[in-house]
Amino acid sequence: MDYPYLHTANAKELTGKDRFIFRLLEITPGFLAWGTLLGMVLASWLAPIGAAIFIILFDLYWLIKTIYLSIHLRGNWKRMMHHMKIDWRERVDKLKWDHVWQLVILPFYKEPFEVSDGLIASIAKADWPRDRIILVLAREGRAGEEAREVSKKLFEKYKNVFPHLIEVEHPASLPNEIPGKGSNTAFAGLKAKEYVDNLPAQAGLRVPYENIIASSLDIDTQVPEQYFLVTTYHFLTVEDPVHSSFQPVPLYNNNIWEAPAFSRVVANSGSFWQMMQQERPERLATFSSHSMSFKALVDVGFWQKNMVSEDSRIFWQGLLHYKGDYKSHPLSYPVYMDANIGRSSWETIRNVYKQQRRWAWGAENFPYTVFGFLKIPEISLRKKLYFTMVMVEGLWSWSTNAILMFFLGWLPLALGGEVFNSTILAFNLPRATRLIMTFAMVGIITSILISTSLLPPPPASTPKRRHFYMVFQWLLMPVTLIVFGAIPALDAQTRLMLGKYMGFWVTPKFRKLPEAKPIQSEPVPIARERVS
Repeated sequence: MDYPYLHTANAKELTGKDRFIFRLLEITPGFLAWGTLLGMVLASWLAPIGAAIFIILFDLYWLIKTIYLSIHLRGNWKRMMHHMKIDWRERVDKLKWDHVWQLVILPFYKEPFEVSDGLIASIAKADWPRDRIILVLAREGRAGEEAREVSKKLFEKYKNVFPHLIEVEHPASLPNEIPGKGSNTAFAGLKAKEYVDNLPAQAGLRVPYENIIASSLDIDTQVPEQYFLVTTYHFLTVEDPVHSSFQPVPLYNNNIWEAPAFSRVVANSGSFWQMMQQERPERLATFSSHSMSFKALVDVGFWQKNMVSEDSRIFWQGLLHYKGDYKSHPLSYPVYMDANIGRSSWETIRNVYKQQRRWAWGAENFPYTVFGFLKIPEISLRKKLYFTMVMVEGLWSWSTNAILMFFLGWLPLALGGEVFNSTILAFNLPRATRLIMTFAMVGIITSILISTSLLPPPPASTPKRRHFYMVFQWLLMPVTLIVFGAIPALDAQTRLMLGKYMGFWVTPKFRKLPEAKPIQSEPVPIARERVS
């Protein structure tokens, strides 16, 4: 049984009681965040003793959480280092895998040719038979003639490299869509389905959807040589490959030596969070570049076209569509992406903030998922409560914790008055919090060690002082956690609370690298087409 609200984007698309419930759920994340922050201010004024006790307990909670997450981060780092040394071809060769195909969708907007070319070149170099890969150049029609020229140049360069190369233009202003990656990728997925359905007529082939691994890769992604072997191994060895997504670790290393310090810290923090989540697979959702069964993709109706965070929404679509029987499996294996860089420092600051706000707009998944839980009785109550609490805790922590730690801890001293400031608690409050935060520095030390171990070799022209910056950049952590973490999250949750729904903002991409060298083609039959 299909449920029509599985493609709902916001409360405006519903009516009556359903609209009221969905709207309450949209309000919830922002209400909890603002309730915590404003409540802290009021408590510091009206009940400073209680506020001071809360601060100390919260700092202890943060210390425990920091140690807990640092252990997970180190565990996944070790696992990823091990996976990068494995000969995955040897492992896959022990399985039957000649029936598995790769479908790779590359949505792009106005990115330069060099960015898209880097991704396709990495796919061409991957250890995978090119005659079993369907590559879709998914151009956004709104991007105009410049993007069309980039697509044409890519098609001409790789038409003799990939036997199954499709060029797709997503038309502008289709009904029930918002402009963005989700609508573009969904359109490309539908055209890829038509291509797969016509394969028998083209080449005497029949490829069941169950045998295809579909990957949506951000256009700045570069895949390691064994990436498709890694996804295939997991695809063939998990218990239920159709009801599964496969999530790599995004490492923003393509241009990490060019990025400003604050951009590097934000980028590394994003990678580290995904690594921590990979050690907690029961709560792992999809993010950015990801892979999944094409059968599941067709079943759920492709990526949602009328909302922003389609990369994570596809997991929740699968979870609801299959009545709770859907999982995201960690690969503990990297893909390489770009850190956010603008043409100037101010532009970089603005772009990093907007990107973080767009990611934080993933709060829209909370009302969607919980509303689905209320409507689908087949999902167990335990699973509903678990995912609801995970989402609530995650959204609340994102928008409040850094502000509570680094900004509001002094409020009882400032607002508590002379009576409170004369107490022993007031005297010891700053000392206790300082001691706890000193122990919490273990998180920064772990970040320094792991981030430096993951750095690619620097370009030849890189000044030696930049190696020094790569270590001491982590002193910016408190600032970045607030300015590029809590504030954009609070911004997004407030917009959702007020019903000010966001559109999709495309992160500008710049690459100071030469275009990839020509790839030698293989003698395989060519089955190419342009689709619009």
